[in-house]
Amino acid sequence: MNTHILHLTFFHWTLVVTGWKILGMAGALCFTLRWLVQAVYRMRTGSRAVPTVFWYITLFGAGSTLCYFVWGKNDSVGIIQNLFPTVLAFYNIWQDRLARLAAPVGAAPPA
Repeated sequence: MNTHILHLTFFHWTLVVTGWKILGMAGALCFTLRWLVQAVYRMRTGSRAVPTVFWYITLFGAGSTLCYFVWGKNDSVGIIQNLFPTVLAFYNIWQDRLARLAAPVGAAPPA
C-alpha cells in the first residue's frame, strides 16, 4: 500500500499517490457525497428523516479515512476526527436494524 502508484513533479510541487492515499481519498469522497444522498432523499420524499444508506456511506467513508490515518499516515488528529463518525454510524445502523425487527409485519419500514 505504500508503493508509489503515481509520482509527478511540477516545478517545486510533488504529487505522490499511494494505495493508502487512494483509500483515504475514496473515503473522503464518500464522506462528502453522503450529503448529496441526504439532499436527494429529502427532495424526493419531503421527509426530514435520515435514510439508512446515509449511515452506510458514513461508515464506509469514515472507516476508510480512519484506516488511512491509522496505517497510512499515522496522524492522531485524523484518527480522532474519524473515530467518532465511524462509531456513530455503527450505532445508527444498529438502531435502524432494531427498529426494522421490532416493526409489525406489513408495516412500512422506517426511512
